[in-house]
Amino acid sequence: MSLSGNDKTEGSSIGSQSAMSSCGEDPLCEKGQATRLLGPGELAKQNGSGPVVSAFKQAKLEKEAQKNWDLFYKRNSTNFFRDRHWTTREFEELRSSREFDDQKLTILEAGCGVGNCLFPLLEEDLNIFAYACDFSPRAIEYVKQNPLYDAERCKAFHCDLTQDDLLEHVPAASVDVVTLIFVLSAVHPDKMHLVLQNVYKVLKPGKCVLFRDYGLNDHAMLRFKAGNKLGENFYVRQDGTRAYFFTDGFLAQLFKATGYEEVVNEYVLRETVNKKEGLCVPRVFLQSKFRKPPRTP
Repeated sequence: MSLSGNDKTEGSSIGSQSAMSSCGEDPLCEKGQATRLLGPGELAKQNGSGPVVSAFKQAKLEKEAQKNWDLFYKRNSTNFFRDRHWTTREFEELRSSREFDDQKLTILEAGCGVGNCLFPLLEEDLNIFAYACDFSPRAIEYVKQNPLYDAERCKAFHCDLTQDDLLEHVPAASVDVVTLIFVLSAVHPDKMHLVLQNVYKVLKPGKCVLFRDYGLNDHAMLRFKAGNKLGENFYVRQDGTRAYFFTDGFLAQLFKATGYEEVVNEYVLRETVNKKEGLCVPRVFLQSKFRKPPRTP
């Protein structure tokens, strides 16, 4: 995949791994309530981004969304995205959701891909049981073929979160943590609320959805060429997969309208350095936590 309009570099082999690390004392990383400001050239390009893709082609992309992701995994196998070893640093809920030390933590990785987040978590914490689902049947097959896959500790299944009922695979109100990491951006904005309603049913009261995804004015957004725009902040890549770039306001409204409470909702601004190519790329992600309200006495 090139960086032009096909950028999936949230942790891929063509991006810098440092882009996904915890900020800590890193001078190239900051968190806050505002996204990156565009320079004059970038602003002009965004304002003149060309016509929106036709309604006919948009309907075709929606109909073929699963096929396009299956083809993506067929081309790239398990080699495109790097393992996400940063999740427990960024989200303490993956460590602290227990009431006692040896308590088994039940998680749902919604949109697990080929297991780049799943398997590092299972290796790091032996007291995790994970449900893992994905839109792509091929991705789920790769998960099940992984030598680390253990049916005693993980249940992987195919699921279209916009229409398949999670309760067919996961008991109601049984999950301690749900992760939505670079998943919701691939869903049409008109259907995002359906994903949140679906995971709400299996999440325990008082527990959180952990979210990380592309933010407004991310480098990947500005790399899209004329003719790739589907709507406001929504684009199609050359391979037919789609990407939405979130604002904190849009995301908060989406979650709150579905019944969640906002805990944290902030931008992560990074500069990804590719020393080999001599590039310094500005990245913008949105990292958030939204809670299902606790039961009232």
